[in-house]
Amino acid sequence: MRAVRKGRGGEPDEERLVRLVARGDRAAFEELYRRTAPWLAVRLRRRCADEQIVAEVMQETYLAVWRAAGAFAGAAVGGTAVGWLWTIAARRLVDAFRRRAHHAQPPPTAALPHAAPAAEEEALAATVGGDVGDALRRLAPELRQVLQAMVLDGLSVRETAVLLGLPEGTVKTRARRARLAMRKALA
Repeated sequence: MRAVRKGRGGEPDEERLVRLVARGDRAAFEELYRRTAPWLAVRLRRRCADEQIVAEVMQETYLAVWRAAGAFAGAAVGGTAVGWLWTIAARRLVDAFRRRAHHAQPPPTAALPHAAPAAEEEALAATVGGDVGDALRRLAPELRQVLQAMVLDGLSVRETAVLLGLPEGTVKTRARRARLAMRKALA
């Protein structure tokens, strides 16, 4: 899980940077990009193996951040700057898939059975070992996705719902089922 650094006033640095970007601060935008682009690229590559699409989505995401930083509501609605950024990127990735589907075959996915473990899976294995790691890996994929988004990525229920394209109620149900399965596995 990414460590969230706190700025002055106890607000996470990324949130402070987004607020400065909303005022047109280029240096803040460059710093936000420096801090979040590597993480965002890994997340996008986990969902799409086509580097051209990943590059396009990255560019579109940060352009949207520059243009819409003033719309970021942050903690007032239970969100985070990183979650907001990921929500934008996830939507742009879906748009890219839709555009590609109209013109050609779908892009290759990174989740092929013979593919190397995804960066998220490696991070999960490295940070969560032992019985907890084993229990997480045994969860059904749809339950593990919800836990990864909410626990590892720190997304809210709403952000997770947008990311996974699910109703909020479904996210809550899957999160509850995942917690129950984890308790049972660890008992």
